[in-house]
Amino acid sequence: MTEISSIANRETVADALATFSADNQSFLQLSMENPKCDDALLDGLHLYLDRASTARFLNSLKLQKCGEWIGNAAPARLQVRLAEASKSSQHPAFAAFRQGLVRSGGLERAYPPSPV
Repeated sequence: MTEISSIANRETVADALATFSADNQSFLQLSMENPKCDDALLDGLHLYLDRASTARFLNSLKLQKCGEWIGNAAPARLQVRLAEASKSSQHPAFAAFRQGLVRSGGLERAYPPSPV
């Protein structure tokens, strides 16, 4: 586990989210399982969303797919922080990611509504 925390930094996470291949998905899944990588994962997510917001072309479908995948794959301890990251800007890139994250229902699974 210490090996993954040493290679998971914000640039590698942002690049993995940008390419989003099967290998990168398994790398992201592995880094989400390790609580020591949480800060690097979220910093990389912010960098990925910042890069997407400054790009010439906004690929909102890819951002939605990324948000949905992360919402389904992330453990409960990350769900609130992912929601906060998606709401940190009003740019359409962040809105597209937030839409996919909400569609995944990860926050509702992690923290179900009270029956009261």
